[in-house]
Amino acid sequence: MADRGRRRRAVGRLWLLAAALSLPTGCLASEQNPPVPPTTAADPAAAPPSAVGTSTPAAPPFGKALVIFGRDTVIAEVARTTEERERGLMYRNDVPEGTGMMFVFTDEEVRSFWMSNTYVALDVAFMDSSLRVVDVEQMEPETTQIHDSSAPAMYALEVPKGWLAAHGVRVGTRARMVVSSR
Repeated sequence: MADRGRRRRAVGRLWLLAAALSLPTGCLASEQNPPVPPTTAADPAAAPPSAVGTSTPAAPPFGKALVIFGRDTVIAEVARTTEERERGLMYRNDVPEGTGMMFVFTDEEVRSFWMSNTYVALDVAFMDSSLRVVDVEQMEPETTQIHDSSAPAMYALEVPKGWLAAHGVRVGTRARMVVSSR
């Protein structure tokens, strides 16, 4: 009996791995696909918990990711081209609460962000390849100050300023990421 259960779990993991490998990935430092550790929404166990008082979709819309910190979820745009990564959240008058942008790179290294032509104050959470927060920076709008991660990072999540602190996200916090399987 226990053997049958192990086999089922192994087959399930293989299907999940196959689904993850078939996902389109974007937001790259180059035009190559980076390694992507997130789960897919096709896995029912990967469905995110809902934030208190809100409803979180089981799968994000195409081109977006759910970045989950405990019971709190950010619906993040995923930049897919060099131009989208360079533009980031520039020229926007508003970044609604619970939304942001996820930048995905091909490797871990110190990352640098700035706020030129960005009209909204932002927080950025720099994360390593396991989605563990390695640095948090607050960035003021329309400045050219460079915000370097204090440790190598593979991911960077930009959200409205104050969101990270308000939701208890700090260095050492680990996120989960769910990407669309479409």
